Amino acid sequence: CMGGHVVKCGLGPVIIDLMRRGAVTAVAMNGSTAIHDFEIALIGKTSEDVQAGLELGTFGMARETGEMMNEALAAGEAGGLGAGRAIGGYILRKRFPHRAASLLAQAVRMRIPATVHIAIGTDIIHQHPQADGRIIGKTTMDDFRLLAEVVGRLGGGGVVLNLGSAVVLPEVFLKALTVARSAGRPVRNFTAAVFDMLVQYRGLQNVARRPVAAGGDGYYLIGHHEIMIPLLARAVIEKI
Repeated sequence: CMGGHVVKCGLGPVIIDLMRRGAVTAVAMNGSTAIHDFEIALIGKTSEDVQAGLELGTFGMARETGEMMNEALAAGEAGGLGAGRAIGGYILRKRFPHRAASLLAQAVRMRIPATVHIAIGTDIIHQHPQADGRIIGKTTMDDFRLLAEVVGRLGGGGVVLNLGSAVVLPEVFLKALTVARSAGRPVRNFTAAVFDMLVQYRGLQNVARRPVAAGGDGYYLIGHHEIMIPLLARAVIEKI
């Protein structure tokens, strides 16, 4: 599970390398993470001056991002795909120049579950006229169900990491865990860890504490993503 800053500061390829090695078997992200991933695949960078754009009414109004991502979701919904596969598949079909650095594109290529959990109104592409709440809701709901299935397989030694999502992913994970346990899955005795730059209430409670209270281990590690995530990756690579 990851927030936007992880991808925005260039750590997508680190996660992709762990996917190739079989250490990361599923990826979940919020809407902003998907946008940063999409823009990196398209133009090799993703950033803007929020304050200046807000004053001028231009923040998040880049035509290409809004049009293309909403087009990707619409095409995916028409084909019965969730948001993650819809966006990742679009990046591959359009042969974006930097698609090798896209988590979503590489997840589709490697057939690894990749889900996008969107809160309507939180993302810049919702400001565009092409945005359709029905499509956004349907594709992200499909991804929630997929995540619940993935979470159902965590028990007995699995690991879940929350990388820098303060609100959306901790809440989504908790509900996916509830669905899995309600369906009879024995999701106990797994490890949950949060990596963030400061202690966030929902990450602490909904990832590192409550889910493992009945069995498992929880950790909260504080530091800059640019340092902590490559260190984690190196430790995992040395272990495997």
